[in-house]
Amino acid sequence: MLAVLFIVLVLALCLRRLRWRKTSAALMAVCVLVFFGIGCGLLPRLLSENLQGRYESEPAIAWAPRNAIILLGAGTAVEEGHRLQPSFFVNGRVLRAAQLYSACKAAGKECRLVVSGGDSQSHGEPEAVVYGRALRQLGIPEADLSLESRSMSTWQNAQFSRPILAEYAPQHIVLVTSGIHLKRSLIYFAHFGIVPQPVAGDWVNARWELAPDSWNFMLMDASLHEVLGILRYDVYNVLGWNAPKAPPLGA
Repeated sequence: MLAVLFIVLVLALCLRRLRWRKTSAALMAVCVLVFFGIGCGLLPRLLSENLQGRYESEPAIAWAPRNAIILLGAGTAVEEGHRLQPSFFVNGRVLRAAQLYSACKAAGKECRLVVSGGDSQSHGEPEAVVYGRALRQLGIPEADLSLESRSMSTWQNAQFSRPILAEYAPQHIVLVTSGIHLKRSLIYFAHFGIVPQPVAGDWVNARWELAPDSWNFMLMDASLHEVLGILRYDVYNVLGWNAPKAPPLGA
């Protein structure tokens, strides 16, 4: 958003030199309003709440005899001299998935944890492998882990998770990802015939500030990324560019 505002500001200055003073003044006013609307927390709060407001981090789950928990990736972190670590943005998801697995087992049910994520950052190891290592350290047995390590996007998370789920044939599916990521993820998974119960692995809040705050700009960018991803899906559907919709899983 900062880059967009900078471009609009430059355009306003160019228009001013061309003596389009009213248009230039209007663009500058919009830039100022949007800058403070984002930086002081209003716009990112409205957008992020629209994305994550309907989802819960601890919903009631009616575990079936056979269950699958899908964990979506959010990058890895490079620590010099050590193996890759889950990124700062995914730790909440990993913890929530492990908690859900424990709750499922405590209920006496069968459970498989499907970890989806390839090496989208070219760090040398797929996200699924890195998260799987962390989950085993949290006590998840390897026999109950399925690693989907090819996907490079949320779309491919859904696409490549379907064969794993089809083979396992769960009676109930839970999807764990960030709260602001759930809306787009559910749309993509539904396209491939997967209708899971959503669980927010983390929750984000904009900060109410008198002076613009960098956190609010980061949250605005993340929220816009989700909105644009949903818009792109709708446009691709109209143009016929998406893959054909898959039948419901298990049908």
